[in-house]
Amino acid sequence: MSRLLNRELGVRTASGVVFVAVMAGGILWSPYSLLVLMLVVGAGCLFEFYRLAGLRGVEAQLGYGQFLGLAAVGLGFSVAMGTIGPVWLLALVPAAFVVFAAELYRDRPTPIENIAVTLAGVLYTAAPLALLFPLGIEARGDLILYRPLVVLCLVALVWTNDVGAYLVGSLVGRHKLFERISPKKSWEGFAGGVVIAMGVALLMGRWLGGSPAAWCGLGAVVAVAGVLGDLAESLFKRSVGVKDSGRMMPGHGGFLDRFDALLVAAPFAVCYCIVFGI
Repeated sequence: MSRLLNRELGVRTASGVVFVAVMAGGILWSPYSLLVLMLVVGAGCLFEFYRLAGLRGVEAQLGYGQFLGLAAVGLGFSVAMGTIGPVWLLALVPAAFVVFAAELYRDRPTPIENIAVTLAGVLYTAAPLALLFPLGIEARGDLILYRPLVVLCLVALVWTNDVGAYLVGSLVGRHKLFERISPKKSWEGFAGGVVIAMGVALLMGRWLGGSPAAWCGLGAVVAVAGVLGDLAESLFKRSVGVKDSGRMMPGHGGFLDRFDALLVAAPFAVCYCIVFGI
């Protein structure tokens, strides 16, 4: 038994190290590596979301949904790089309404659910990832200013909150946060994760030369929104009776299991950074 547990821990540790290395490398290397990373993450999360919906009998438009999601990520990148103007984002509106027309020819028993899940998947997975590009990329004419550390810090804050909440909850957790959806989460762990994320954000602000108060606020926003994202994905999985959304990482689950908090935290964090000039 102990040998099996040690082997499982070794697999989890190894896959975790590889995961962190790929994420950090993809973010730090160049804007184009960030694009590739977001395309892969977006495609993986969207596939798993549609898969979970399929277990409820919903037949989303898989191919077109993936196309729409990847197009949203690609357009977000192109706008941030200054290759095209923001007006091109309006192309996503008629493209989204194609889903309604396509459903006419599918002859499925749940057309309303199929359309809703197809569009919801794009909004839930691809849109937040597309929002990350203007946070790290700024086009000044022919000059492209790339700030990968801001994106990396946002991702790190999500993980910091997750780890902090787990450690504090394991040590002193007594009062259940949302027992119906996630029995192991506690209010103590939630509070601990928020405080630790704010502390780490403060250090990040000092490192990057930003306002300490603004960075502390960012830590709180990311922590609270990240927990909501975690709970939302737990709700999805519980509704279909599965433990993991996929098998992307041995011992860690799927894409949604790894990025559920980031997907919900990203829109709030990006808006906060724009308002407070981070």
